Amino acid sequence: MTGYRLSPEAEGDLDDIKRHLMGQGGAPLVRHVLSEIQLAPRFLTRTPGVGHSREDPTNEPVKFWPVFSYPIVYDPAMRPLGVAGVLHGSRNLEALFRHRPPQA
Repeated sequence: MTGYRLSPEAEGDLDDIKRHLMGQGGAPLVRHVLSEIQLAPRFLTRTPGVGHSREDPTNEPVKFWPVFSYPIVYDPAMRPLGVAGVLHGSRNLEALFRHRPPQA
């Protein structure tokens, strides 16, 4: 069993990132970015609570950990650690979370 689990939304986010990056730089870029993103939850399970809280996009008890331009949204209190989303930093997170609360 892994020390973390991805929400269905986080899995969809990774699919979206893959499609976007494939058009930007092809398979090598996809492999590089996704491999770094996939390392982050493993790090977060060993060091829960790192990252930062933000009250501007949501009141949920989640934290944000950046990997390149993609903040990983996770709940440090969940066991296994729950990844709620992997979003591009340029997105309007407040508007997104109104329709999709970050729940891992």
